Amino acid sequence: MNDDQLLRYSRHILLQDIDVDGQQMLLDSTVLIVGLGGLGSPVSMYLAASGVGRMLIADDDTVEMSNLQRQVLYDTQAIGLKKTEAAARVLRAMNPDVDIIEVTERLDSASLARYVEQSDIVVDCSDNFVTRFQVNAACVVARKPLVSAAAIRWEGQVAVFDTSRGGACYQCLYQNLEEENETCSNSGVFSPLLGVIGSLQAAEVLKCLLGKGKTLVDGLLIVDVLTLDIRRLSLKKDSCCPVCSEARI
Repeated sequence: MNDDQLLRYSRHILLQDIDVDGQQMLLDSTVLIVGLGGLGSPVSMYLAASGVGRMLIADDDTVEMSNLQRQVLYDTQAIGLKKTEAAARVLRAMNPDVDIIEVTERLDSASLARYVEQSDIVVDCSDNFVTRFQVNAACVVARKPLVSAAAIRWEGQVAVFDTSRGGACYQCLYQNLEEENETCSNSGVFSPLLGVIGSLQAAEVLKCLLGKGKTLVDGLLIVDVLTLDIRRLSLKKDSCCPVCSEARI
């Protein structure tokens, strides 16, 4: 690390559980973020500010007026731009140390496998179950940890899946769930909820990269910002899971 980096990350370095070695680990890490919406905005900003050295940011959508209520990466001038382009501009200005790789195509199984393989950890900030299942399957095959989150109305959830340690995968939790019609566009979402859940998601990513603290591996954290109820549930691997069962790995 050079002198500028020592100053930029000094508040991390002061933490005994991070120090210079931990910060260097972050600078040497690669993270794939799938989705640059309400969750991907705070996640990408905190990971960039924290000095994650290489970030692959994936989204094939463009910025719309209705995004601006909660997707804090974007401003009015970004309307009509590719989200990856607008996001990369903000993130590079925030921290020139970070190598931002824009992934603008819609990810399929082949491209997901390629990008997941390049990454140390994957962050699912998408907004539909089809993508979530595809990301989960790619992480299981590549044996890469997955930090997943979702938010709607007043409630959000965060979980960490790491089948390389014998734990559950995303489909163990939602194996029989069919695609639902509930989305932010038809059910609404409280703007600050995305900041709360996205910040928790970013914290789990950093803790996993550093190997520090108690993470949400095999756990599901549910937060209701309207009532301030917070619950943590334990998850167990499904031995019959079609994605991560021993017969499939």
